[in-house]
Amino acid sequence: MSFHATVLTLYPEMFPGPLGISLAGRAQSEGKWSLEAVQIRDFAADKHKTVDDTPAGGGAGMVLRVDVLAAAVDYARAANPDAPVLAMTPRGKPLTQARVRELAAGPGVIVLCGRFEGFDERIFEGRGVEEVSVGDIVLSGGEPAALMLLDACIRLLPGVMGAASSGAEESFENGLLEYPHFTRPAMWEGRTIPEVLRSGDHAKIEGWRKSRSEVDTRLRRPDLWERHCDARVQSASGEQAKKKD
Repeated sequence: MSFHATVLTLYPEMFPGPLGISLAGRAQSEGKWSLEAVQIRDFAADKHKTVDDTPAGGGAGMVLRVDVLAAAVDYARAANPDAPVLAMTPRGKPLTQARVRELAAGPGVIVLCGRFEGFDERIFEGRGVEEVSVGDIVLSGGEPAALMLLDACIRLLPGVMGAASSGAEESFENGLLEYPHFTRPAMWEGRTIPEVLRSGDHAKIEGWRKSRSEVDTRLRRPDLWERHCDARVQSASGEQAKKKD
């Protein structure tokens, strides 16, 4: 069974976009994943195909109507009932690599892309929609975020990346940022490749990479470093408990 993505959007022409080239594009042509971009406007009931209305309580902008959104979600769910439904919104829970791995291991995903001021809040509880954010930023719509989400999932599908180990040492896979990389030339504008990486000593290289990963995470992403340290403490506590048993 291949991974199937359904994107509910007001701009279906944006898909597959960059997902149609490189690794993702080749994987799609090989049947490893498939995509359906669905026009939300098709589920509007009036002759003008209205998908939005003014905010209750007043305010600027327009809000996507819950009845139209629900009809679109119901259509997508009928075709892929086991796929989770995710709405791309800055109000959502931050997307993590762990959640991406969960999604990639499933039958696919239904992605709801917002526009204007966002979604009628009732859609989330009414249709069990998971709110997801790709960062503390505001985009013009959910489509770029959906492309990011799908790319993260597709690259993890079996047979998509060339080497089985390609994704194992990426940033966030072990809770840390990835170590820095170098390649030829050995000398460039007075800057050299670290000597340890040219030593041929695999144990020293592994130690250097682990150390740099930890240092860079601590300096650049103290939030990740704090979670990583907490996880190590909890893991150690669990191991101690097992030994006592």
